[in-house]
Amino acid sequence: MMNNIDVNKEIKILAIESSCDETAAAVVVNGRDMRSNVISSQIDLHTLYGGVVPEIASRKHIEKINQVIEQALSDAGVTLDDIDAIGVTYGPGLVGALLVGVAEAKAISYAKNIPLVGVHHIEGHISANYIENPDLEPPFLCLVVSGGHTHLVKVKDYGCYEVLGRTRDDAAGEAFDKVARAIGLGYPGGPKIEKVSHEGDPQAIAFPRAKIADGEYDFSFSGLKSAVLNYLNGCRMKGIPINQADVAASFQQSVTDVLVGHARHAIRQYGLKKFAIAGGVASNGTIRAAMEQMCAEEGVRFYRPSPILCTDNAAMIGAAAYYDFIAGKRAGLDLNAVPNLKLG
Repeated sequence: MMNNIDVNKEIKILAIESSCDETAAAVVVNGRDMRSNVISSQIDLHTLYGGVVPEIASRKHIEKINQVIEQALSDAGVTLDDIDAIGVTYGPGLVGALLVGVAEAKAISYAKNIPLVGVHHIEGHISANYIENPDLEPPFLCLVVSGGHTHLVKVKDYGCYEVLGRTRDDAAGEAFDKVARAIGLGYPGGPKIEKVSHEGDPQAIAFPRAKIADGEYDFSFSGLKSAVLNYLNGCRMKGIPINQADVAASFQQSVTDVLVGHARHAIRQYGLKKFAIAGGVASNGTIRAAMEQMCAEEGVRFYRPSPILCTDNAAMIGAAAYYDFIAGKRAGLDLNAVPNLKLG
């Protein structure tokens, strides 16, 4: 249902993302044409604490939100008078962080009388693939792997999703951060483990690959994290030197094998010829290469966003908001942050 919208017209979406520790704004036209994408990262701030501190993240969002929006409009060469709708992440995420973006979006919507669209953060990650792949249209399978989420999703149509599997405990990115901390690499864990693992042997240590008996597409990474911690403790107790690169490479290989195995199983079962990845962990070169190889073996077209569109950004929210907007979805000024919002 297109809601009497002329889809041949340029529909400009101002998008806002503030679900964790990136304050971001973007202008996206017709869901695929990224006119600007401004991200203010807080990584340096949270590195001091070894992870994201919600209170600090919220305060930084308040400080930066107007700046990133003004920059996004300026970079796109537009003003608020040119904007057709505002898309904003309203969940899942850190409640204080989400509230900053939601309050800002509602204020602009009210002041300028611009329609408001609430966007699911994971839907945004999936939609990042539309920006650089003009030929990608549903249905397709998508694996979303990030610091907070690990979801295997069947994208039935724009805005219509079936979650085939999700993590029962730690998300993949969360496991990367915890293991990185344990082997002395610090935060953020994903890029640091990937970098050091190039010097290690991925077959050096036999870490487990978890299978869930009652959920063939579900994931579990807490057992793997515990296995790494137990290995490290065992080495220290016995006075055995720890090869940081081997631990990183073997851990990363275990995560990769599980992700690729679940993806291959779904491709075979559902018979879809398009497979996409998304989320911060999808910027990991080892995982991207393994997925690409698997898709080639299965005769499936592989899609992935550029690394900058894998991590949290507002352009992906603008892409998702466009398809929700033309489908007639609108949020009222009672839109609230939903930190545990489910997809589907």
